[in-house]
Amino acid sequence: MKYTNKLTFLILTFYLFVTPSNAQERIHFVIPGGAGGGWDTTARGVGDSLTRSKLIKSSSFENVSGGGGSKAIAYMIETAHRQKNTMMISSTPIILQSLRGIFPQTYKDLEPIAAVVADYGAFVVKADSKYQNWSEIVEDFRRDPRNVKVAGGSMRGSMDHLVAALAFQRSGLDAQQLRYIPYNAGAKAMVGLLSEETQLLSTGLSEAIALAEQGEVRIIAMTAKDRQPYAENIPTLKEQNVDVEFTNWRGFFAAPNISDKRLVEFRRLLKEMFETKEWEETRLNRGWTNLSIQGEEFKTFLEEQEQELNSVMVALGLKRH
Repeated sequence: MKYTNKLTFLILTFYLFVTPSNAQERIHFVIPGGAGGGWDTTARGVGDSLTRSKLIKSSSFENVSGGGGSKAIAYMIETAHRQKNTMMISSTPIILQSLRGIFPQTYKDLEPIAAVVADYGAFVVKADSKYQNWSEIVEDFRRDPRNVKVAGGSMRGSMDHLVAALAFQRSGLDAQQLRYIPYNAGAKAMVGLLSEETQLLSTGLSEAIALAEQGEVRIIAMTAKDRQPYAENIPTLKEQNVDVEFTNWRGFFAAPNISDKRLVEFRRLLKEMFETKEWEETRLNRGWTNLSIQGEEFKTFLEEQEQELNSVMVALGLKRH
C-alpha cells in the first residue's frame, strides 16, 4: 500500500512539473511607443484578456519608445537570448517606416506570430458635401485634380496619404496629381475638412465613425473587403467598383531565432483568446475588429502589403523602386 501511494505521488509530481500548464506561464509584452497609444492599448488589452481568462498566469509590459518603433525592434534583436517569453506589438507602420528608410530593420528581422485586430481606411466628407459616393469624387477629380484636396492627420508618405493614393490609383487616376494636405494630428485635419480647406478626409475607420456620430461628417467609403457589422451603412470601395482592400493591422512578433515550439504556443494562446468573454469585452469596449491571421498566412499577408505599399510609394515618386 505504501509503495502504491509513493508511486502515485511520484507520477503526480512528474505531471505537475513536466506537463506544460498555460496557467503557469507569464508573457512579457514589448511596446514600441508610449502609454495610451494604439500599440500600448492593444498590447495591454491582450495581456489583460489572457490573464483574466486564465490562459496565462501573469503579464508584464515594457514601453520602448523611439525611432518610430525602430528602438523596440533593435532591442528585441539585441536581447533575443532573453526574450523567449516576449511578444512585441506592431502594426502596418513597421512596413511603411522600413520602406521609407526611416529605420534599417524590417518585420523580416523578427518572427511574425499573428495579427489580432484591424482598422480600415475611411474617406470622410462634410455632412452637407455635394459628394454622395466615391464615383462623384473620381468624376470631379478627372475634370480638374485641383477640385479635390485630401486632408490627413500626418505627413506626406504616411498611412493617410498612401491609402488615399491607393484608392485614387485603383480608380484609374494619376496618384501623383493627388493634392494631399498634411495636418499635424487628426483633429486638425478634421478642422481643415469642416472649414472647406479640403474636400475629403483620409483617416482610420474607427476614428471616422466617432466623427460621423457627431453629425458633422459622412463616410462615403472604406477599405474593408466587406461591410462591417458595426458599420453596416458604410459602403466599401470594392462595392463601388474600386479594387481596394487595405487593412491597418496590429499584431505580434517574437524575437529572432525563437523555437518553433514557442511560436506555436504563442499562436495557440492568441487563438484561444479570441474565444474568451474577457477578450470580447475588451474588444467591444475599444471598438476593435478581430483579425486572426497566423503563421505562414500572416507572413504572406505582410509580404503582399509590403508590395502594395511599395508600388504606391513608387507611383507617388516617394521611392525609386
